[in-house]
Amino acid sequence: MLKKTILKNGLRVILVPQSASLAASVLVLVEAGSEYETKEINGLSHFLEHLMFKGTVNRPKPGMISTELDSLGAEYNAFTSQEYTGYWAKAESHKLPQILDLVSDLYLNPVFNPAEIEKERGVIIEEINMYEDTPMRRVEELFMNLLYGNQPAGWDIAGEKDVIRRLAREDFEKYRGTHYVAPKTVVVVSGNFDPEKIMKDVENLFGHLKKASKVSKLKTIESQDEPRTTVKFKDSDQTHLVMGVRAFDVFDERRYALQVLAEVLGGGMSSRLFTKVRGELGAAYYIRATADLFLDHGILSVSSGVDNARADKVIEAILGELDRLRTEEVGEKELDKAKEHLIGSLVLSLETSDEIGAFYGVQEILTGKPKEVEEMIKKVRAVKAAEILALAKSLLREDKLNLAIIGPYKDPAPFEKVLSF
Repeated sequence: MLKKTILKNGLRVILVPQSASLAASVLVLVEAGSEYETKEINGLSHFLEHLMFKGTVNRPKPGMISTELDSLGAEYNAFTSQEYTGYWAKAESHKLPQILDLVSDLYLNPVFNPAEIEKERGVIIEEINMYEDTPMRRVEELFMNLLYGNQPAGWDIAGEKDVIRRLAREDFEKYRGTHYVAPKTVVVVSGNFDPEKIMKDVENLFGHLKKASKVSKLKTIESQDEPRTTVKFKDSDQTHLVMGVRAFDVFDERRYALQVLAEVLGGGMSSRLFTKVRGELGAAYYIRATADLFLDHGILSVSSGVDNARADKVIEAILGELDRLRTEEVGEKELDKAKEHLIGSLVLSLETSDEIGAFYGVQEILTGKPKEVEEMIKKVRAVKAAEILALAKSLLREDKLNLAIIGPYKDPAPFEKVLSF
């Protein structure tokens, strides 16, 4: 059972004690990601995440934080998404005070050493290069750009190289001063710990964080009245593709039906797409369907890496399964199987303290109202076949289809011709 507390400065604290756990985790989340950027600073949120580990007021030399965390036997990292950034560490439960001190230090007291900023530019650019050479990932970014174009939701989280090369210390300080404030910050502690003691520690460490007005991201503009296709040439042995449609935001009550729909479509080895594309056609190693929902937009997508010679057949198969979802109800047995697989995946993903912390923390940072696991399970089990059919009819429309492809192609025309039901 989680306990949520809001400090006087507006900072939110989520405590999730688990007496049976051998470990404890700290996660600090902030409402700041690529969708909070302008074109001139695209990539700054991610760059800033890297710099936070490069020295603090209390640990000024690069490597001091990672050395201390390694000495504690901790696991730790950070991540940047479209709508939030997170910093976390996990260790044996009796070492929680030390990792809380370390994570709070890097979050609250970075120094932004100019020499380290210059070094990290090269690291970020090589990370961008790595993603460019990883079409399985890169095609996901291409798909988002196809949907949203030149607005924050359509930009790459890592940014563009020319922007990374010119970002200055003042840019980081200004952005952090605007967004890394108490009302936009959530501290999550999960695992085996004394709630009263840890709450006092959190208050002592974070109670002085600046209280300021929350700066919201720009509203995402949705606009589409015909199918869209984009192709990026890469001399590769495999075609990587993402096909999908616009959905709705994370607050929409239809999200549970959407999750079950995605599960039926491509959520496991017995799902419709896995059975058809991998099992019957033998044309792909991976194929999956996912629903990703954000503050003011969302997507339902299918991703796959397929045989170049049979890319058209796979696209045809995906379209066939999408059409089937919008024309006939899912049978009771298949629906129950999808629900149980979805529920099982959720429960099994929450076996460790860091995953539990992320589960509640991300809900809090996005919606402000984290739900317990049992409530989510109840919502999933309540989904009816008729709801999925209605949802499919609403979302899976020919004029709303989108297809992004990376592979040995220069002309999107052949794919545009087949993008229809």
